Amino acid sequence: MTAAHLVGYARTSTLDQIAGLEGQVRDLTAIGCSKVFQEQVSSVDTKRPELERVLEYVREGDTLVVTKLDRLARSMTNLMEIMGKLRAKGVELRVLALNLDTSTPTGKLMLNMLGSIAEFERDLMLERQREGIAKAKADGKYQGRAPTARRKADDIRRLKTEGKTADAIAAELGIGRSSVFRVLREG
Repeated sequence: MTAAHLVGYARTSTLDQIAGLEGQVRDLTAIGCSKVFQEQVSSVDTKRPELERVLEYVREGDTLVVTKLDRLARSMTNLMEIMGKLRAKGVELRVLALNLDTSTPTGKLMLNMLGSIAEFERDLMLERQREGIAKAKADGKYQGRAPTARRKADDIRRLKTEGKTADAIAAELGIGRSSVFRVLREG
């Protein structure tokens, strides 16, 4: 096993935030990061190549350091996914702004509490959304999305009588194969 070290990750959303990126790199270097991966890409972008590189680079005993949690993860689910990768490699996480370090029992507790609170907030939001939809339906103000395949039921049956396969019908109408079978089963 090689000697453990601190590895930094810095990210800003746009090229206009060069000072912010430089500030993160300065802070990460100041606390002793031997290497700092940096990129300028929105957290909602699916591709964050430098994040993937740092997750590949870190080794057992290392600590990944970020200045703020939102520089690393786009959501609590994303954070938990990243933490799973780090744990599998024996790597800890340190977040400077939160004074959070998962190598300590308190840091692990804080991270789990943050995850639980985020999950709780999401559950409350979904419950309020369901309640709002139920009220709108009761008031006759919410119809929901009309099922695409059911609107195309006549076309599905016509194409079937023409001898087309379910796959061909689905491709031609831009719907799922299972939707074709459902409509045909229903008559």
